[in-house]
Amino acid sequence: MKAILQRVLSASVTVEQELVSSIGKGILVFAAVAPGDTEKDAESLAAKVLKMKMWDDESGGRWKRSVQDINGEVLCVSQFTLLASTKKGSKPDFHGALGGDQAKDLYHLFYRKVQEGYTAERVKDGVFQAMMQVALVNDGPVTLEISTTPKQQKQARAPGAVESLGMIV
Repeated sequence: MKAILQRVLSASVTVEQELVSSIGKGILVFAAVAPGDTEKDAESLAAKVLKMKMWDDESGGRWKRSVQDINGEVLCVSQFTLLASTKKGSKPDFHGALGGDQAKDLYHLFYRKVQEGYTAERVKDGVFQAMMQVALVNDGPVTLEISTTPKQQKQARAPGAVESLGMIV
């Protein structure tokens, strides 16, 4: 699974001109499910979202506080386009994203795990597979990418590749 975290002062999701969810200060999470992702990946990603240190502490210490530490809110939005490949031509290829009911089930598991790991009413959601308008007031801006690496990708590493902070170098 892959997610983009944006530290926000506010964010909202609208579907067909109807406000679905909105949050104040916290994290906007765009999340995508890839083939080979498991329930363990969904649980791991949810834990990372809640533990990620994205705010300074009261004494000015940089990157010391998580969304839970600041009593912030979380808005989760499914976004399969995060897994697009743009290596060939100018048209994105979405074969790197899992589709259908399996993607929906894993995304919803991720969302539930974020709720269970925090305070359910402080965690909001978009609408899976809907055309959504997402509005936000970025805070910083601070935007981070986090992911879990499916076992298939770990085995496909080039000889001598080294994993550092979740990235293969």
